[in-house]
Amino acid sequence: MVLARLILGLLCLAPMTGYELKKHFDSSINHFWNADKAQIYRTLAQLVDKGYATVTTVAQSNYPDRQEHHITDAGRQALVGWLSDGAAQGTERDPFMGQVFFAAELPREDIDQLLTERRVKTQAVLDDYLSQREGIDMRAAADRRSFLMAATLDHAIRQQAAELEWLDAVMEHLP
Repeated sequence: MVLARLILGLLCLAPMTGYELKKHFDSSINHFWNADKAQIYRTLAQLVDKGYATVTTVAQSNYPDRQEHHITDAGRQALVGWLSDGAAQGTERDPFMGQVFFAAELPREDIDQLLTERRVKTQAVLDDYLSQREGIDMRAAADRRSFLMAATLDHAIRQQAAELEWLDAVMEHLP
């Protein structure tokens, strides 16, 4: 259901093809939600079936026809209903936490390697988010939409920084 609502939110910005939606996921909301192409296309079909979106075929010369999706009034109502439902609390699944939880089964050097690999990956993600953030001035974000979009990126940056701090503490104090 969350994926469907996120797609409706993106369709509020502009009509899009499945390909364009995937690009938007990868470039604008991947710091808090990701979806593969198959999930997006499957969910788009469900949204059309429910009447939350329509699809229009746009002919193109030298390219295949575009299947452009538009949010409907019912889709906008579903999105607003979800937004008005109160603050959602997600259950986070993190396979790495499972690995850490049971890592005592490994020799110390393997645990160190596991934590170091995660630290390198986390730092790379943080660096990517920081580079995305460079061009955004929160004080200059004149409209609420831009401000809130940037705020989600700030949240992801703080999460990555907190994870780095936690990894450093675990590595320092590991018996």
